[in-house]
Amino acid sequence: MKAAIKGEGLTKRYGKRKALDNFDIEVPEYAITAILGPNGAGKSTFMRMLTGLVAPDSGSLTVLGERPSWRQNRLVSYLPDRARWYQGQTVESAIEWGTKLLPEFRRDTAWELAGSLGLEADLETEGMSKGQEARLMLTLCLAREVPLLVLDEPFSGIDMISREKIVLALIDAFATRRQTVLICTHEIAETESLFDHAVFVKDGRAALSGGVEELRSRSGSMQDIYRSLYG
Repeated sequence: MKAAIKGEGLTKRYGKRKALDNFDIEVPEYAITAILGPNGAGKSTFMRMLTGLVAPDSGSLTVLGERPSWRQNRLVSYLPDRARWYQGQTVESAIEWGTKLLPEFRRDTAWELAGSLGLEADLETEGMSKGQEARLMLTLCLAREVPLLVLDEPFSGIDMISREKIVLALIDAFATRRQTVLICTHEIAETESLFDHAVFVKDGRAALSGGVEELRSRSGSMQDIYRSLYG
């Protein structure tokens, strides 16, 4: 299977701490790949590298056949682990912002997603719950029809109802698309059924990777593997 993303020997230091330490990864094209591990394992550093927000200190990385850069971002829809909103912004104005500024943004898709995720047009970003904010961020990300989706901790710290809505929205979206998808998370229970491929990250390295069905046949569920690696 062709690789959409390939990293070899990726290392990134922040002072004396290594966020990534000779990290190797190969992400298959048109698969949903989970980047799994606890907080501090190096997952988010790698995700930011994919968009060119962070450069490795050493090693090589190709995304869709090229080195990450701002030019490539038109092909990548990135969901960061934190959002920034304008003062007075609403769901409607956020979608209009996406329509005007984000490449390959589909306004009709965004409104369909907002409706399915329970987001009213006049809901203001100021005062949103964390779950509502996560749902709006996901709406803007999924409304782009681009080759690569990069979702950094889309389930972290939000309520169970919001997690369930997000998982259902992802299932519906991915069933009809031909995209490569990366989901960085440490929330396994609700999301295991989404993944085709998984990479477990520990201390900045790829501790284990492979097709989900193959990993299950060897080691049990994703939750069992997670417990054995990080418990």
